[in-house]
Amino acid sequence: MGILDGKRILVTGVLTDASIAFHVAKIAQEQGATVILTGFGRLTLVERIAKRLPDPPPVLELDVTDTGQLDSLAERVGEHVDGLDGVVHSIGNAPQDALGGNFLNTTWEDVAAAVQVSTYSLKALTVAALPLMKGGGSVVGFDFDASKAWPGYDWMGVAKAGLEACSRYLARDLGAKNIRVNLISSGPVRTMAAKSIPGFDEFEPVFAERAPLGWDIRDAGPAARACVALLSDWFPATTGEIIHVDGGLHAMGG
Repeated sequence: MGILDGKRILVTGVLTDASIAFHVAKIAQEQGATVILTGFGRLTLVERIAKRLPDPPPVLELDVTDTGQLDSLAERVGEHVDGLDGVVHSIGNAPQDALGGNFLNTTWEDVAAAVQVSTYSLKALTVAALPLMKGGGSVVGFDFDASKAWPGYDWMGVAKAGLEACSRYLARDLGAKNIRVNLISSGPVRTMAAKSIPGFDEFEPVFAERAPLGWDIRDAGPAARACVALLSDWFPATTGEIIHVDGGLHAMGG
C-alpha cells in the first residue's frame, strides 16, 4: 500500500529521465497514483520518456502561454481520469538574454517571457485544473532559493521570487476549497533545463562544500520524494510553505 493509493496526479515538465518531474511521476506510480503527463513542443520525446515509467501514462500537450490549451486542459485530462487530487508544476524558462550576467541590459520583453512561463504559469495551471479538483487536493511547484542573488541566474531568480509569492496567494485563495499549495526549494539538479543556465556549474561546489548533509547534483530523488510526500495526505494542514530540499544549505551562514 502506497501513500498515493487512489490519487490522480497531473505532472508537468517531464523532458528527460533526469528531470525531477520524471522522478516524481515514477515515485508517484510506485506509491499507487494514476499519473497523467503534459509536455510542450517535443511531445514525441516526452512520449518516449513516458515509456520508461513503470506504467506508461498518457501525454497531453500543454503550452502554459496558450490560453486555448489551458482552457481545454480539464476536458482533455478528464478523458483519462474522473478528477485530480494533485498537480505538479515543474515549469520554468527564460530567454538567454535574461540569464548569464546580462541583468542590467535585459529587455522587458525577455523579462515578461520569463515571468509568464516561470511565475504566472503556476496560477494559470492551477486554475486550469480546478474543475477537476472538486474534492480538494495538493499543488506542488519547484523553486530555487530566491532569497539570494545567484551567479548567472539573474531574471530567473526574480521570476522564482515571484513564484514564491504566487504560491502564497494561491494558498490563501484556495484554502476554502481544501486545496493546498506548496513549493519545494531544491538544490541544483543537473537537468536539461539546468544545462541552459550560464554559470550553472558554479552552483555545484557551493552546495557540495557547504550543505551539512552534502548534495549530489546528479540525484533528483530527494526533491521528487519530498514532492510526493506533499501530494499525499500526510501534510493535511500545510499550505503556503516552501520546503527546502537542499542538504541544509539554506540554513547556513556565509
